[in-house]
Amino acid sequence: MSIETTLHARSNEKCELCASTSDLSVYPLPHSPDETANCAVLVCGHCLSQITASEDLDYTHWRCLNDAMWSTVPAVQVLAYRMLHKCNSETWAQDALDMIYLEEDTKAWADAGVADDQEPTLDVNGVALSAGDSVTIIKDLDVKGANFTAKRGTPVRNIGLSDNPLHIEGKVNGQRIVIIAAYTKKN
Repeated sequence: MSIETTLHARSNEKCELCASTSDLSVYPLPHSPDETANCAVLVCGHCLSQITASEDLDYTHWRCLNDAMWSTVPAVQVLAYRMLHKCNSETWAQDALDMIYLEEDTKAWADAGVADDQEPTLDVNGVALSAGDSVTIIKDLDVKGANFTAKRGTPVRNIGLSDNPLHIEGKVNGQRIVIIAAYTKKN
C-alpha cells in the first residue's frame, strides 16, 4: 500500500490538522526518522501553503490545532507542535503549547524542526543571545506586578530564553522576570 493510500485511510479522507476534505496531499515531515507513512501527514492545500510559508499565517485557521494536538498519531502531534510554535505570538497558541503532551522521543522529533524555524533572540546590538548568557539592562524598566524598577546597568546572569524570540527571562532583585531582549546588552 502506498503512503498516500495509507494516509487517506488513517485520516478518513480529511486533513489531519483542520479536517478539510478538499485538495488533500501528503506532507512528509522534515527531520523525520524515516520516510514511511508514520512520518507524514495528510493536509489540505490551505494548511500546506501556510506550513511551507508561501502565505502569511492565518491565525484564525490554526485554531484547529487545539484539536489536532490531541491526535494519537505522533506525526500529527509533531506537526501540530511545530505549527503552534510558529503561532506563538498568539495567546491561544501559547496556552496550547503549555497543555500539549508528547512522549519523550516524539518531543525530540518535534523540537528538531522547531529549532530550524526559531528566530534568534538578539540584544540591542544585534548579538545573538543564548540560554546561560549574562546581560546588562540598558534602560530603567518598570516591572509589572512586582512593584520595582529594574535599573539601567543591572547585570542579569544565567538568562533563559522564552518561546518568544523578543523576550528573555532572568533574575532581578531576587525575582525571575521577563525582559525585552532589545533592552539588554550581552556582557
